[in-house]
Amino acid sequence: MIDFSFTEEQDLFREAIKEWLAKNMSLEQVRENDEKHELPKDIIKGMGDLGLLCMTLPEEHGGAGADWVTTTIAAEELGYADISVALPVFFLVQASWGYVVDKYCTDAVRDDCLRKAARGESFIGIGVTEPGGGSDVAAFKTNLKKTDDGWVMNGEKTYISGTAECQEIGGGYFVSGYNDRSKGHRGMTAVYMPLDAPGVEVTKRFDNFGRMAISTGGFKMTDVKVPEEYQIGETGRGFYLTMEGFDAARLLVSASCVGAAQRALELGVEYLKERQAFGQPLAMYQGIQFDLADMAAHHEAVKSLIYRTAWMIDQKYQNETFSALECAKYLSMCKYLAPHLALDTFRRVMYWFGAYGYSKECPLEMGLRGVMSYCIGAEGTSNVQKIVISRETIGRDWIRTQS
Repeated sequence: MIDFSFTEEQDLFREAIKEWLAKNMSLEQVRENDEKHELPKDIIKGMGDLGLLCMTLPEEHGGAGADWVTTTIAAEELGYADISVALPVFFLVQASWGYVVDKYCTDAVRDDCLRKAARGESFIGIGVTEPGGGSDVAAFKTNLKKTDDGWVMNGEKTYISGTAECQEIGGGYFVSGYNDRSKGHRGMTAVYMPLDAPGVEVTKRFDNFGRMAISTGGFKMTDVKVPEEYQIGETGRGFYLTMEGFDAARLLVSASCVGAAQRALELGVEYLKERQAFGQPLAMYQGIQFDLADMAAHHEAVKSLIYRTAWMIDQKYQNETFSALECAKYLSMCKYLAPHLALDTFRRVMYWFGAYGYSKECPLEMGLRGVMSYCIGAEGTSNVQKIVISRETIGRDWIRTQS
């Protein structure tokens, strides 16, 4: 039997978060956050009080024990409210990478960071991208050297979300590096690295094109000592844990983009009904109706794909109905389609607004700038998603590899 309905609890959860966001995250507030380059502390605290932060963690570890469909609902509603997608970034980084860290970490990491992060009193992020690249994780330069009581880490990370917030409230990052390069990607190990650890230098804050309210920075690691209890998962499994984190993040990125695109469509339709040209509302013109129909149809198709994929992930974890590779294929489909759908929606709706759409008085430009980051490469470039999709569709034997 096929059932596309949400549970009563999920419907109530959506109503509650939508109501809270309507009161606390108006478009005027989003604009203020964007211009000030910061997320208000009371918003973060409120998210913690609602159980939205690190909501994928088990209740006994400080989270809400939420399944992935419910978490996807939260990501969609956050994207709808904050079309700049800054607040969704703060949410999804911790919901996805916090989940992976909690799944494989020790109680020391949970006590030092994760429980606090769930209350909005700390930050858990992902330190992946390096100055030499981001998508090719196996080509990273970061190194880990084993010691009697842990690891010593050297390397550099860049274009990392939340560095300023992490400095302000405390916390750290999931970071993976090579402990044995002779083993290729099987020689990588993951650790939790506090951002205030001796030897860590936060290098800069980038002046990004969009999602201005959350910081993007970089940090260097020079002989950073990481204690044994901060290791995440087994030695040599860092690459695989990184891929698992990417999978979770791609789902929530996609949901946030669809939520933002929905808001853009609604703002556009409202404008079409009010704005008149040649004696009648713009909404009466068939050419604009066809444009709307095209966007609405594609929006519903991608949204259905996202929730189907969230359901697949829940099934994978609950009863292993789907394999990790099957889920990865659908997650890449979501990540490939949703950001481009959102970018195209904002661009086309801005055309409806004419000169007003080109001004910063129109909120749509915040959304266009924000969702573009996910088209360019955050959580994996579009071409990387195509590689995953084609590999799992045609079969790995038919994929060209480097000699």
